[in-house]
Amino acid sequence: MKHVIQIKRLSTVEEADLLDIEFAEQYPWYHRGDYYLNCLEENQEGKRVTLMAYCNDSIAGCCHLLYESKYPYFRDNQIPEINDLNVFPSYRRLKIASQLFDEFERIASQTSRYIGLGVGLYKDYGNAQRMYMSRGYIADGNGITYDNVPVIPGKPVVVDDELLIYLVKDLQS
Repeated sequence: MKHVIQIKRLSTVEEADLLDIEFAEQYPWYHRGDYYLNCLEENQEGKRVTLMAYCNDSIAGCCHLLYESKYPYFRDNQIPEINDLNVFPSYRRLKIASQLFDEFERIASQTSRYIGLGVGLYKDYGNAQRMYMSRGYIADGNGITYDNVPVIPGKPVVVDDELLIYLVKDLQS
């Protein structure tokens, strides 16, 4: 079967509700609430761009571009951050994430030379790590962080979703 992939910006309350419902159905860790309504508001304020991916007219996932990152190095250097990439399991391996990234890189290149992202360090993030590096993202040189705070050598940290390395891509090279 041929898969028709469409990328669309989040722009309505109905789309925010659809994301909320679909994420609750796809992921047991996700609890319905105001997250996507807040994302919609930030989209309208120009603080973020949320892209929704559709496969054959069904929602397949979404991702965000944050213009003001919570990561201090990106925030201080005005580097937009790709954030919270989620492609639903049944739609993976269809290059949906690549299409989302193509669009974010195009959008970011209009106002910034660089784009960045954070990625987890344990095996669950292996496919994402490989994809990012194959697209030209490299370590920003600031080491690893836990909850956006640099990890101090010799100090223990929890290996969970808050332990990240941040990567950047030069959009002009």
